[in-house]
Formats: sequence, structure tokens, C-alpha cells
Amino acid sequence: MSFTAEVKDELSRVESTRDCCTRAELSALVRVEGTLHFAGGKRFRLEVATETAPVARKAIKLLHSLYGLTTELTVRRSVLHRSNNYLITVPSQDKLSPALIELGIVDKELVPSYCIPRALVSKNCCAVAYLRGTFLGGGFVADPHGDFHFELTAQSEEMARDLVTLMERFDMPARVTQRRGTYAVYLKGAEAIITFLARVGAHRALLRTEDVRIFKSMRNEVNRLVNAETANLVKIAWAASAQIDAIKRIEALRGLEDLPPALRELAELRIEHPEVSLRELGELAEPPLSKSAVYHRIRRLEEMAEDS
Repeated sequence: MSFTAEVKDELSRVESTRDCCTRAELSALVRVEGTLHFAGGKRFRLEVATETAPVARKAIKLLHSLYGLTTELTVRRSVLHRSNNYLITVPSQDKLSPALIELGIVDKELVPSYCIPRALVSKNCCAVAYLRGTFLGGGFVADPHGDFHFELTAQSEEMARDLVTLMERFDMPARVTQRRGTYAVYLKGAEAIITFLARVGAHRALLRTEDVRIFKSMRNEVNRLVNAETANLVKIAWAASAQIDAIKRIEALRGLEDLPPALRELAELRIEHPEVSLRELGELAEPPLSKSAVYHRIRRLEEMAEDS
């Protein structure tokens, strides 16, 4: 099961305690996954299609509990995707048009609406329920082990813009993109995705995403430290090699015995310990030397090698 399917399965089990929130959730689900068919005489037939069984059960439950609508379920097997497709048909009936008006799918003149009804999302709890329904209908969230990516499908530009406004209410910086005639509202980065999951009630998915985010952060920090340490070691190795070359040049041309005792001691220490840093080299001296003192003596040896 994909991570998106896991999140939808978890969200389909979230129960709204208020009818206003339930209506908002159903409105979003119908708007994203539903198709209206005109049956003549200002009557409609509604079809809601989904590939997720828990979402199909949730849609049927809400249609029954809120409006007492008669529904028919058809399950078809997709050979290409090796998965089931669930088609919920709400045949033309007296209760359907009033339900569609209350859900904001059509207006009072039975003209289809393409924006989010403000009355349905005026309360924060209802706005959260609407976002949950939108995800159930057409949401995608990438497995957190890969890149953090999240999308909500919108059937129109108006709905996409309304979703952005709705998500900004909860500090989720969403953006809109268009592809193949449809619109998608997307989030980038773990913080915004975690905020969404927390708001809509996907707590298991939230914990999993948070765990992966922490692991990635720790791994990146470790890699940064390792890379920095490796670069530092390479730098030390190159510097030590140049210092040893200078010392050997002095030794070949004049011998180390003629050097002042302080310089001779440091030259011998550097040859004996080519892998250590200047600070560590100073700690090996008797008495110990500061890094600054070691640096100045090394510079003096290098100058002597150049003058030789």
C-alpha cells in the first residue's frame, strides 16, 4: 500500500462530531471526485469515483447519514493498475438536488458552482474537515523516505485559489500549478506537510513523517560533519607534506644540527608525526607550545628552506 493510501485509510476513519463539519467534508469529497449528470427536468444523477475502498465507504456513509440518499456501488477491476475502482452512483431522487445545494455543488438555480462555499468553511473546524475531504478525494503525499511532496487536486482555478486561502489560514504556504487541464495545490517541505497531517487528524502518518524527518536531519548533519572533518584532514595532510618537504630540504643542504634548538625540536616532531595538526604538534613539544607559536616556527623553517 502506498503512503498516500495509508493516509487516506487513516483519514477515512476520522469521525466529525458536528454536522457542519461532516457536510464540509462531504462537499469537498463530492467536488473533487464527483461528476454530475443532468437527467432532465432540473434533476441530476451523481457519480463519485475513487480507487480507495475506505474512501468509498466513507462517501456512502456520509451520503446516507446526512441526506438519506439511495446509492449504488459498482466495483470494477483495473487490469492496467491491478487495483479496484469504486463507482458510487446516486440516482436521480427528490432529496438529491437539495443536498447538492446545501453542499455548495450547485447554487439555488441549480447551476454548478466552482468555488468553495464560504458558509461551509467559516468555522476553523469545518475548514479542517473540508481539507480532509479534499485529500480523501484527490490528495497525494509522497513517502517521506523520498522527497517531501504533497498535492491536492482542484477541479478549477477558483477552487485551487480558495484552497490556498484556506490552507494559509493554518500557516500552510501552498502554491498552485496547472497540468493537463487540472489544477494542483502543493506543499513543499516537511514542516508544511506535517502541519497539514496534524490538522486533518492523520496522526500515524504524522509520526512516521516526523521520524523520517528527524532521521534525515541527523544524517545530513553527520554527513556535513564528516565532510568537514575529511576536508580538514586533507588540508592538514597537504600542509604537513609541504612542511616536511621544507624540513628535508634544510636537512639535505645544511643539516638539522645547525638549527636553533627550538626549531630543531619542532622539525623533528613534524617528521615523526606527519598526520597531526599544528595544535596537536604543539601539545607534543616540551614544554607544550600554543598553535600560534608552532605556526611561527613552521613559517621560519619554510623561509629558511626557501633561502637555502
